[in-house]
Amino acid sequence: MKQRTFRQILFSLLLVILTFSQCFSGYSLADKPVRLIVDGKDITSLATPIYESGKVLLPIQPIVEKLGGKFSWNRKDNKVTITKDNLLINLKVDSRLVSYQEKEKKYSLIDETPKIVNDRIFVPISFISSVLGVEVKWDENNKTISVDSSKELTRESSSNIKISTLNSGQAVKGKTELQVELSDDSLTNAKEIKYLLLNPNTSEGFVIARGKALTDKYTWIPSLEEKGEKVLVAALYDEKGNFLTGDAISVLLDIKPKVSLTGVGEGETLEDTIYIGADTSFLASYIKYEITNLDTGKTNIIGEEIPLDPYGQYKWEPKISENGNYSFKVTAYDANNKPYKSEEVKAKVQVSPKLELMGVSEGQTIDRPVSLLASRNFEVKETQYILRDPNSGEEEIIAQMPYGDYKWFPGPEISGEKEVLVRVVDTKGVSHESQPISISLTGNPILLLEGVGPNQVLRESTKLRIRSNIKIDSVSYILINKDTGKEKIIAKDKKPSSEEVYTPTKGDSGYWNIQAIGKVKGNEIKSELIPIRVYLGNTHNPLPIIEKDKYLDLASGLAKDSWKKTGMSAALQTAQSILETGWGQSVPVDKYTGKLSYNLFGIKGKGPKGSVIINTWEVYNGKTYRVDADFRAYNNAGESWADHKSFLLNSSRYEPFKEVMHDSTQGAWALKRTGYATDPEYALKLMRIIKQYNLQRLDRIKI
Repeated sequence: MKQRTFRQILFSLLLVILTFSQCFSGYSLADKPVRLIVDGKDITSLATPIYESGKVLLPIQPIVEKLGGKFSWNRKDNKVTITKDNLLINLKVDSRLVSYQEKEKKYSLIDETPKIVNDRIFVPISFISSVLGVEVKWDENNKTISVDSSKELTRESSSNIKISTLNSGQAVKGKTELQVELSDDSLTNAKEIKYLLLNPNTSEGFVIARGKALTDKYTWIPSLEEKGEKVLVAALYDEKGNFLTGDAISVLLDIKPKVSLTGVGEGETLEDTIYIGADTSFLASYIKYEITNLDTGKTNIIGEEIPLDPYGQYKWEPKISENGNYSFKVTAYDANNKPYKSEEVKAKVQVSPKLELMGVSEGQTIDRPVSLLASRNFEVKETQYILRDPNSGEEEIIAQMPYGDYKWFPGPEISGEKEVLVRVVDTKGVSHESQPISISLTGNPILLLEGVGPNQVLRESTKLRIRSNIKIDSVSYILINKDTGKEKIIAKDKKPSSEEVYTPTKGDSGYWNIQAIGKVKGNEIKSELIPIRVYLGNTHNPLPIIEKDKYLDLASGLAKDSWKKTGMSAALQTAQSILETGWGQSVPVDKYTGKLSYNLFGIKGKGPKGSVIINTWEVYNGKTYRVDADFRAYNNAGESWADHKSFLLNSSRYEPFKEVMHDSTQGAWALKRTGYATDPEYALKLMRIIKQYNLQRLDRIKI
């Protein structure tokens, strides 16, 4: 009878029983001591209950030993082993994960973690009930917990969540779908599901999938670095991140590296733009494509200089001259840069001629120069840019050349609604014509001032020049003070084809409008007023916020705190801040006042401490120049860190990132793909930092 009871105890350990712990939530043990009675004997002196966080906790050792079991505590690792005959139970202080083994090892989760109090290990009463597999009663009047081993509990799981796409002990060989079944609708306060992959020896691991849709399917792409027996956990949490319930099973990771090319099928005829990608059975760091023309033997390696996103697509628009028979391959690289090649896919490229006019858009009003360009996939010997009257069909050749773009600045002699198109003649003498684009022409004479842009800060000489859609006889350049209206002539009656160098002087400091005034047969034509600032004083450079060798501790601390709140990879957050600030040594300050921004991620706008003015880049009339811009200022690094996470999480633009932000590799590529940074190597740089400084450790989790 005892052996049967103990087996039931051990098997029942995996049952997550919440009932008894909730019975005591409204009672304070400080009011009156609680007695513990086991099979009619008072053992309170051996196992005095305590009350913590709404739960009654009992020391497990004396209770187990009363049942004839053995209790062992490895204090170094805080591991507990309970044995009886051929049954074995393992648990760990501060971990909900419990294993039990008779014929095979299985795992489960308990509702509260075991704790050390006064040099004893305490567990919740629900856990004791599960272990004992016997009836436990609460006597409110006498404040007594009674355990009756003669009344056995039925062995049936109380967990209302079950992993449905994998079985306990199943081998995982590659990319895997994860999903759970919920047995009832009582989990109304469950707001998030997390899938964890844990080391059974340490009860620690990583989040491998997460989301708000509890019963949806999630894709797990395992890392090749994870091998052998692991514990897969599906856990539900409330909106504050508190654990509610979960399921745990054993899985065996035996990943078979496999790479497949997507977007092209064997024997397919490709007649348009080709989008190719990679499907990998493992977590890939980057990929390269190999496209070989089987007719010529020429091979093109795409991604040779800058490796490509393994979770995105590559766009190839073959030209007519590239038609023929091809083979396609993709090579994926793991975290250690080891390559894995896909099978060769053979296909035929047979694209038709395509011609499109670029540089103008449908309905555009042309009031400044535009660059007309014929986008085509075939060679030509003649190109004509055409202006057409949509009513009469009458055409005018804007420009004619063998090939290339044309800068067009229509004059006032033409106005109204028009169409533009491009007509080309290929090398075989065949004519091709693009679809016409409707535009509007103002018919106004226009004078443009070039060499400066709106809100530019001038600190040194700049070259001024004009562009017009009419013939200008002469041009003058003037400054108009924005405060006083006083004018200063920079140059007067100069040749319109020449450049005029303006060198700011100390007396020019301040805010101005700059303007070009052209003369045409005694009449004046003026450019738009361009606001500028002349500043010749000292400026402040970015500053460090902490010693370089201390920055990692600062950043990783902020990242881990944010990771707990948001689920965003702490490794990725830390790497981003290192890259953006140069290890905290180049944090923006106000260029005029020296005010420190604590802006660790370069976010524009107004923050809790206002803004700081720093340089940024703009483009005006085809010229790139620096302007002053407001960037958010914060009271401390923590505010900046939190604001950056809010910036990412509250923007629909970063939805693809939010889906994979728990994983540093997929998250890095998603940031690049969604346009967070223009640097083509941004994701690769983040991954190098993570690997070099072992930042992956920051994402370790336990349950």
